[in-house]
Amino acid sequence: MLAAPAVPPLAAVGAWALPGVVLAAAPVQARASGEVVRVDAAAGKIAIRHGAIPKLDLPAMTLVYRVDPSRLAGIAVGDRVDFTAERAGGQYRLVELEKD
Repeated sequence: MLAAPAVPPLAAVGAWALPGVVLAAAPVQARASGEVVRVDAAAGKIAIRHGAIPKLDLPAMTLVYRVDPSRLAGIAVGDRVDFTAERAGGQYRLVELEKD
């Protein structure tokens, strides 16, 4: 009778050794401030001109973030805002947003 070959536990092999397995990176958050240049509450998007955000690997730029539309109440173009941005799955979104 043939014995089945021994299979090492996943911890011993490491996820990198499993073909077709893609591990999602943990979300990264960072606090920043900037100026609102566009608001699209219906689409849940806001464009903010901000300085570099090193923790998110972002240079100084204007970037469109996804945001819960309820957070956009009272926010208008030209407002200075403080925010917490999150990068998850290659997407950027705001998890906190307040006028400066």
